[in-house]
Amino acid sequence: MNCIKKLQGLKQPADVFDMLDSASEVRGNTTHLIGFEFDGTACYRKGALEGPDDIRRQSPGIESFSPYLNHDTQDIAALDLGNLPVGDGENIESNWHQASDYFFSMTQDLNLVEDKVRFLTLGGEHSISFAPIVSYLKQYPDLVILHLDAHADLRDGYEGYHFSHASIICRVLERMKAEHELIQYGIRSGTREEYQWMRKHKSICFSQSQFIEKVAAIPEQRPIYLTLDLDYFDPAFFPGTGTPEPGGEDFHSFIKLNRLLASKNFVGADVVELAPAIDPTGNSSVFATTVVRELLLSLDLSAKR
Repeated sequence: MNCIKKLQGLKQPADVFDMLDSASEVRGNTTHLIGFEFDGTACYRKGALEGPDDIRRQSPGIESFSPYLNHDTQDIAALDLGNLPVGDGENIESNWHQASDYFFSMTQDLNLVEDKVRFLTLGGEHSISFAPIVSYLKQYPDLVILHLDAHADLRDGYEGYHFSHASIICRVLERMKAEHELIQYGIRSGTREEYQWMRKHKSICFSQSQFIEKVAAIPEQRPIYLTLDLDYFDPAFFPGTGTPEPGGEDFHSFIKLNRLLASKNFVGADVVELAPAIDPTGNSSVFATTVVRELLLSLDLSAKR
């Protein structure tokens, strides 16, 4: 199926993503980039709502070819859908629900599995991941969620927000079935209770080798979704994020994982928590844009296996 669903109400990007054509429709055998400009529950430093369009603005400055995957974005099936409609009212939760509900309505009649419809959602803070992850959980009964982050995000709400960036994984767990699986890595900040939960349920990996081995052991056809909070990276490499934590990973740890994902059944992802104004050098923005390029390419390679 070539053209699956026409869309209305999406906000077109400030600058079209240089690597991709813009579109107002969802298509089969295609990866769709979509932005969710929201940082309403960010509790330390805001600015992540600027992430999606900033990544688009940076894209002309990086090569379309990846030497890591030997693949080029000029050769992939991918479209930029623009940004979800986020309300501009004073009610933060209402604004979040408006965009999340649009994502749910956009995907409810799609067959992500059979038509190989893939989404790469750009945040925004980590609470934006709820709608795409839950949409995938509904259609992939044995989905594996890879959670790369500095924080556990397992609190049952935070600072009055039930759907907080600090509780995104807790909210997702409530929608997961027994056949779903959560694998977490990079976590280096959390409460005693969060660490107790992760140890009890064996969701957390404490070393890169343990994490890579666990991902490598996932059966070839089992679907994988990646939720990547950019504070997973050490602030020495990536300072432009709202809640940085020392002790993070570098770019090459991500490349090692991404090469592996390209050989697996990699079906979707989100990239969150770029706050471009926090890093006036622009280095974090270029870093995030390169990460997005690599994920677009690995999603495409996975679909072509």
